[in-house]
Amino acid sequence: MPRREITSFSNPTIKALRSLREKKHRQRERRFLAEGLRLLTDARESGRVPEVLVMAQRRDPHPLIDALESAVEQAGGDVIETTPDILSKITGKDNPQAVAGAFAEWDTGLERIERDTAPIWLVAQALRDPGNLGTMLRTGDAVGAGGLILIDDCADPFGVEAVRASMGAIFTQQLARARWEDFLPWLRGADGSGRGQLVAASLRDAVPFRGAPYTAPCFVMVGNESQGLPLVYEEACDLRVTMPMRGRADSLNAAVAAAVLSYEVLAALD
Repeated sequence: MPRREITSFSNPTIKALRSLREKKHRQRERRFLAEGLRLLTDARESGRVPEVLVMAQRRDPHPLIDALESAVEQAGGDVIETTPDILSKITGKDNPQAVAGAFAEWDTGLERIERDTAPIWLVAQALRDPGNLGTMLRTGDAVGAGGLILIDDCADPFGVEAVRASMGAIFTQQLARARWEDFLPWLRGADGSGRGQLVAASLRDAVPFRGAPYTAPCFVMVGNESQGLPLVYEEACDLRVTMPMRGRADSLNAAVAAAVLSYEVLAALD
């Protein structure tokens, strides 16, 4: 499909793209937005190309933009050139980057996870802040985790803020969503012999996080930002660890705690 030029704010395609900033429209269309050359290049290199690529007029030439356009055209996608003002309306940013894309959401079922493909997996329960969710995806990419499993009612991983915060890791990390009552039997296996150590930071019967007996595949779990993990979830863990708080703070930010613990697990398993 040849490149199209759109210069009207009222164009139906522009309206549809702009609507993807709202969760109800994302869920209906099963599409989400990503912005910026780096994120879209990470997507392309991970085997995902946008269904719709939007490029700003009078942008600086770049070979990676050319590669994106070519990949979208080869996949039968739609390439649109528009004004910076319209691109700003689509992304919701006053100073948008030169490119944005609308991607099809993918399957986030637990059955897609192959636990033995990575030594570490991150698990978040009832995580509400999209920035924290995106940061956990980014952390997972940094430590070589297999992906992020979202338990119960978490923020939308395909929301604009979460995608931005992931810095492209939304495309490099596996992503799954499940209820606790489905996740735990999956982890343990039908006969209770499933492979996977469930670890959480806790104050209940916990051991110091440094030097703890981590084993692969290790599932590092953090809870809701304000409530933490429910007691029954902590009791189901194979290992509970504690991190020293040397100041007045009694806990770490959920995404920070996941990062600190993940690097300790990584060091132990290397």
